[in-house]
Amino acid sequence: MPDLIEMEIVKNSLIAIAEEMFTVTAKTSKSPIIYDVLDFSTGLTDAEGDVVSQATGIPLFIGMLDFNAKAPLDKFGKDGLQPGDVIIVNDPYISGTHLNDVAIVAPFFHKDELLAIGVNKGHYYDIGGMVFGSWGPKGSEVYHEGILIPPVKLYEENRLNKDVLDLLLENSRLPSYVLGDIEAQTASMKLAERRLKALVSKYGLDTVKANMDKIQRDGETVAWNRIKMLPKGVFRAEDYYDDSGVSEDPMKLTVKVEIDDDKFDVDLSGNPPAVRAAINTTYPATVAAVRIVYAAVLDPHVRYCQGFVKPLRITIPENTVFNAKKPYPVGIYWETMTYAADLVWKALAPYIPDRLTAGHFLSVVAETIAGINPRNGEAFALVEPNPGGWGAGYDKDGESALVSFADGETFITSIEVIEQRYPIIVERYQLNTEDGVGHGEFRGGFGIVKDYRLLADAEFTTAVNRSKFPPWGVNGGLPGTYNYMLIIKSDGSETRVRKVSGERLKAGDLVSIRTAGGGGWGDPRKRDPEKVREDVMEGYITVDDAKRIYRVVLRENLEIDWEATGWERSQPSP
Repeated sequence: MPDLIEMEIVKNSLIAIAEEMFTVTAKTSKSPIIYDVLDFSTGLTDAEGDVVSQATGIPLFIGMLDFNAKAPLDKFGKDGLQPGDVIIVNDPYISGTHLNDVAIVAPFFHKDELLAIGVNKGHYYDIGGMVFGSWGPKGSEVYHEGILIPPVKLYEENRLNKDVLDLLLENSRLPSYVLGDIEAQTASMKLAERRLKALVSKYGLDTVKANMDKIQRDGETVAWNRIKMLPKGVFRAEDYYDDSGVSEDPMKLTVKVEIDDDKFDVDLSGNPPAVRAAINTTYPATVAAVRIVYAAVLDPHVRYCQGFVKPLRITIPENTVFNAKKPYPVGIYWETMTYAADLVWKALAPYIPDRLTAGHFLSVVAETIAGINPRNGEAFALVEPNPGGWGAGYDKDGESALVSFADGETFITSIEVIEQRYPIIVERYQLNTEDGVGHGEFRGGFGIVKDYRLLADAEFTTAVNRSKFPPWGVNGGLPGTYNYMLIIKSDGSETRVRKVSGERLKAGDLVSIRTAGGGGWGDPRKRDPEKVREDVMEGYITVDDAKRIYRVVLRENLEIDWEATGWERSQPSP
């Protein structure tokens, strides 16, 4: 009979290894997008490439760690992998996302037996391509977006393949950053290998392997038990993507979700074909996105492993925008990928209100500001996600200024880092009360306004969605607002943009980032007048808004005129 205490120690040791990989990468990387924004994830899989442990990181990357682990297995086979090998891959069609997201993968052995695989996937500032920063809305094929790396051995039995490294560095506008991030990711693999060897030495190979198997069985058992607690039936949703990138026409997107005691099926059939624009996403990325909402619905506190997602079945026809094949471009994949999750979210939110809120701002609202820094003559690139407003819940207002669900634990770049590392001044960073939120009995959270004043000429790239179709409300809640950016030239001219690729800006120009407010939940007329008054006191809404939207009348001293409002002071919220 297994020692249960010992098994628990080994399980948590495997988790600790993944978390230590994460910490080492953050502390040793070159790029602020890794060490400050934390745009990466780490994890361990078993010998088959199935995830057994992961660290806090981007949920999207966590949801595709298995694809990245299996890529070298599929290419080299177990017999083609040796101790000391380190594989690098960014092929989006097999490892997910876009070319900027580079995975370092390493097999770990006990003697001659493959025991586990380490994965570290992170965003590189520049990997070549037609614009500084590599990603952008204009590419018509993947070859416009940078260097495509199939699974290749960066290290072979601990010997660096310098030709591979030189090829990667020569194809980046920021080679020192690429080198620094590769070295940080590789260092995390060396650490994981040492920790695994110590674990096997202390507890034995059979115990470690048995625990890996148990993690998968336990994860699957938990998932099936949670599925039995969910509402059963067929749930559908539709939404509109702003435009395809090849025309201004919106794209209708749909999903069908079927839940029963023995199934959790998500069907993305019937969606538009892939297009010759960078909005397409790949199969691994779409699967990862759906897994995020699946986990949120079942149990957001369960440690992710492959067993936990085993009950989930996803249908995604090939060569659609949710399952593009080479050479369709995928540079801004995340803007479509997020809709795959949001459709499932929208279909289920009214039926699982304790787990899912109304619609949030959804878009990553990312930008690249890149050029030559006059302080030191070196190239620079600021790339980051931006936070926005989340949707209201059935019993709570939405959260303000949080990153999109796909980014999870990432942060915006610290203002101190921006002003120290880049020729940029952050002139304003505040909640976007001007554009507002989706009102309701519970209102959505607020987006942000962030103004960047350029101190040098630069290229500007962005791709933003929910600029035409706002976050959705639930049960009578009003829709949220819109994501967009403003380019304000030094001469005072102002242009509202949502998709720009390599736009030339001058020193003195200003980029103003505006993110959306989340959707509301419930009829606004049922909102507690005290909550309305608090919003006025905080400056979130005006006195006129209180009366116009919520029918709450405030006196000059901002006290509630209960009689004019039509509530009794002691009346509880409906």
